[in-house]
Amino acid sequence: QVQLQESGPGLVMPSQTLSLTCTVSGGSITSSYYGWGWIRQPPGKGLEWMAVIAYDGVTFYDPSLQSRTSISRDTSKNQFSLHLSSVTPEDTAVYYCARAPVVTATPEEYDLWGQGTQVTVSS
Repeated sequence: QVQLQESGPGLVMPSQTLSLTCTVSGGSITSSYYGWGWIRQPPGKGLEWMAVIAYDGVTFYDPSLQSRTSISRDTSKNQFSLHLSSVTPEDTAVYYCARAPVVTATPEEYDLWGQGTQVTVSS
């Protein structure tokens, strides 16, 4: 049974870089043809897809966040990570890592999710 677990700080100072890691167990992040993504939900808003890294390491980003976002992976640890720079209070959200059967930017197409981690940007 594949499981995803997010880890990272719950509080980040404005202008700093938010770094989150998703640890995958029960399956490999290099298995064809899965996409491994980051999705967030700000308070009172809907799901926002941020980025995805494919089974072969190819990455895609939401254009509105691309300049501040980086997604990467460590295949030896079966983990993938998100880095979001220059954060502001508007980046406060629950952040989820998730798996999709194909590389996609549509949150509804992700079929396996981590429990989510609350990140607050505040001084």
